[in-house]
Amino acid sequence: MNVSLLDGWFPWTVRAAALALLLVTVARRDRAWRVRWGPVALGTALVVTAVAAGAVVALSGITDPIPYGVWLWSGVAVAALCVLGFGWRGARWWRRALAAPTVLLALFCAANSVNIATGYYPTLGDAVGELGGQPLPDQITLAELASVHGKTKTGRIVQVDIPDTGGGFPHRQELVYLPPAWFRSQNRPKLPVLEMIGGEFAAPDNWIRSGNAVKTADAFAAQHNGFAPILVFVDATGGFRVDTECVDGPHGHAESHLVKDVPPFVQKTFNAATDPHKWGVAGWSMGGTCAFDLTVEHPGVFTHFGDFSGDKGPFIGDKDHTVQELYGGDAAAWAAHDPLTVLAHHPKYQGVSGFFGQGDEEHGQIESAKALEAAARKDGIRTVSAVGSGKHTWQTGAATFAQALPWLSQQLGVPGTRP
Repeated sequence: MNVSLLDGWFPWTVRAAALALLLVTVARRDRAWRVRWGPVALGTALVVTAVAAGAVVALSGITDPIPYGVWLWSGVAVAALCVLGFGWRGARWWRRALAAPTVLLALFCAANSVNIATGYYPTLGDAVGELGGQPLPDQITLAELASVHGKTKTGRIVQVDIPDTGGGFPHRQELVYLPPAWFRSQNRPKLPVLEMIGGEFAAPDNWIRSGNAVKTADAFAAQHNGFAPILVFVDATGGFRVDTECVDGPHGHAESHLVKDVPPFVQKTFNAATDPHKWGVAGWSMGGTCAFDLTVEHPGVFTHFGDFSGDKGPFIGDKDHTVQELYGGDAAAWAAHDPLTVLAHHPKYQGVSGFFGQGDEEHGQIESAKALEAAARKDGIRTVSAVGSGKHTWQTGAATFAQALPWLSQQLGVPGTRP
């Protein structure tokens, strides 16, 4: 289950198998069929795939570029169905039977093209674990907290059901990472907290399975006598295909949940710090956009942020579409959540700080970070920025978080860290 889905032998083997099966279904037919019906089947597949691609781009609302591999392998799947349809009469049973595995393998390749472009599921085990709802390593329930030995060298992931009293946001089950130091005594230390937000197409555990956040936090804790921030892996969308950009709007009151529901629950349940200067929010892609936006809008809740590969502000396509989709046509609500507009009308911030990080192939995100950082510094926010290597994938987000965690921990006041 530790086989890589992003590179190596497994993805190439599946691709080769899909193409080989398609070639067998075509090449093993008689010459008359190949000359007469073969071109018709393949031509039909090309037209159907092109029309489907155009419809998806026009109607789905997806603003990010869709990898070419999606259309290539979707075309292979459609071609297998067309060959089956135009060659059904007179075909032997085994030739008909080949259509199903060809289609399944091709669709897997199409889906994995998106995965390769984003890095959501690094291994087969990650994909099976999340899609199958399997527990994470070291995941426990609230009732099992007392059973963890105080000398543990690793933290624990606690599954929580946070009440949605702030705005009725229909969120999924969320997760909390508690570092080893939390378990040492019954008088729990009031540790600082980082809310962790994933990308647009996300689940709360993405930061754990794809972003390596718990392993990074455990490694940090091992170097700091067991201390690290409490990490809260929140649900900012309510569904995999829902894009809230962490604002209150037609897609749900995500902002109210993150600001009004999560902090009091974590403070009460885990004896976490209540001082806003010991609270921060970090995220990748859409989550990075959210982290900056939530901090500048709610400095009384979050004083520190980690904006990893975020955009210049919440958006879905152009401004008009964003105003309609995110705010129900309310232009004033758009302005209230546009970071540059917020900064331009806000008094100078006190004690607020943040980390901007991107990969060197994320040209749009780099430009967005430069604009936001300049405006933030002008308004009194202390910032640090770093550009590593990589493109817009979870692997880049994971590396950026590992780079940012020591600095963020210092800002949050994690015991054992120094400014």
